[in-house]
Amino acid sequence: MGSLKGKRAFVTGASQGIGAAIAEGLIDAGADVCLHYFQSDATPRSLAEKAISAGQRALVLQADLRIEAEAKELVKKATDFLGGLDVLINNAGSLVARRKLEEVDIQFWDEVMRINLTTMMFVTRAAAPALIAAGASSIVNVASLAGRKGGHGGSLVYSSAKGAVLTWTRALAAELGPKGVRVNCVAPGLILATRFHDTHTTKESAEETIRGIPLGRGGYAEDIARPVVFLASEYDGFINGATLDINGGIYCA
Repeated sequence: MGSLKGKRAFVTGASQGIGAAIAEGLIDAGADVCLHYFQSDATPRSLAEKAISAGQRALVLQADLRIEAEAKELVKKATDFLGGLDVLINNAGSLVARRKLEEVDIQFWDEVMRINLTTMMFVTRAAAPALIAAGASSIVNVASLAGRKGGHGGSLVYSSAKGAVLTWTRALAAELGPKGVRVNCVAPGLILATRFHDTHTTKESAEETIRGIPLGRGGYAEDIARPVVFLASEYDGFINGATLDINGGIYCA
């Protein structure tokens, strides 16, 4: 595994849960970081203080990634501060709400797709020149087990968006690989103690899911952060276009 010491990393959606854990993992691995948030800045600022106290550079920035101009300006500020970019973590996303087919209107469809897929395109397109210029760089996209299995009831649109992220990863890996940028993806299963879990998963649903997990437990944000840091640090490695399923064995691709 390559060292991340001195590498320049940008994480979207770093305010809590998986994004915050990934950011902390990158910091612990020695990376300089730019941490994006949309609403809450408390955790990113705490993580930035940790990085700075360790002698690393850190910047916290707010943006609504659904707006292309804001996404472009965010990436510009990040790359200007870091002096380039070696690692991009596309983590921002949300289920928004559970709705069945008959409850899905075009506004809801567009919102969920824009949050989970279009934002990723905006950020990646803006960051690509800096990643290519770095010479050997890495993108890690965060999808979901829902993109593999279709998700629980009411997650039709979210599952469709996350399934598209899996295809986006493969297509982008083929396009950017010849330019020195590896693109991979992680697909988390049930991750406990996150805002997503607390908002959208009932206790009964979680218990039912855990009964079907061979490892006998749900995951935690750190279970996702470690593999993401590995994929990021393999910046000169041979893993490209892959999706790593992290779900305790409930689904095996």
